[in-house]
Amino acid sequence: MSDHLISELLRDCTLCPRQCHADRLAGQTGYCGQTAAIKAARAALHFWEEPCISGTQGSGTVFFSGCNLRCVFCQNYNIANGNAGQEISQERLTAIFLELQAQGAHNINLVTPSHDIPQIVCALQNAKKQGLDIPVVYNTGGYEEVSSLKLLDGLVDIYLPDLKYVSSELSARFSHAPDYFEKASEALAEMFRQVGTPVFAKPCRLLKRGMIVRHLVLPGQTKDSKKVLRFLHETYGDNIYVSILNQYTPLPHVTDVSELNRRVTNEEYDRVLRFAERLGIRNGFIQEGEAAAESFIPEFDCRGL
Repeated sequence: MSDHLISELLRDCTLCPRQCHADRLAGQTGYCGQTAAIKAARAALHFWEEPCISGTQGSGTVFFSGCNLRCVFCQNYNIANGNAGQEISQERLTAIFLELQAQGAHNINLVTPSHDIPQIVCALQNAKKQGLDIPVVYNTGGYEEVSSLKLLDGLVDIYLPDLKYVSSELSARFSHAPDYFEKASEALAEMFRQVGTPVFAKPCRLLKRGMIVRHLVLPGQTKDSKKVLRFLHETYGDNIYVSILNQYTPLPHVTDVSELNRRVTNEEYDRVLRFAERLGIRNGFIQEGEAAAESFIPEFDCRGL
């Protein structure tokens, strides 16, 4: 990607569905809170993704600061709001990708990267020229613009999006995005077009290519969770993996949202799992044991930057 195209995309930013039209080159910020500078909060091996992503050596995860959703219950709220992190150059981002590969990472894992797509594309292109040859994972909340995703075609091997809601009422209340399902379902279709059905490395069962859609079960919202699973199964069948998460943790900033100020009960989570089984979902991941804990949230201490 040329510097001219990057400038065009950042001068009038429509990279995500918010369509803010911010001149990020001039220091303006849109909903994500970020200027044209790349800001990240951590770059390190990460062992808490799905087994086929983390493997035994870890996923080379880069957490980008800022977010186009900023859900009220966000588990990474201190980077989503842009408070944590430091600015890095595009050249430094290229070097980070190569350093993570040298540390033995199974893949490069881009977390909340939507607002930095142009710079990431350039950094990936340069890293691949310099020997980056492990899969690239695009790890997102799912609120994406299809035209922006098309810039990643051929560079991303694994898409790891959320599908948080079907209900526009819930997405408006919790993620300030009444059009979430409309935009996320369009985005998933483009992601699947790019990477297709899952391909695993043998014999280690690491995912080399494909899509895993995550759904975080929220307290009191099992009906919408069932709608999410039904949509995924009816649309994609066994051509994707579905990861049903039980790790929701009520952090201090949700104390004023009474319905979210508790964990998901075992009965609620089991209800969603039983529904997935009745639907016939076979390619999936579930969480067992004590997944809901703040200890699962990494330190955003600018490590590896």
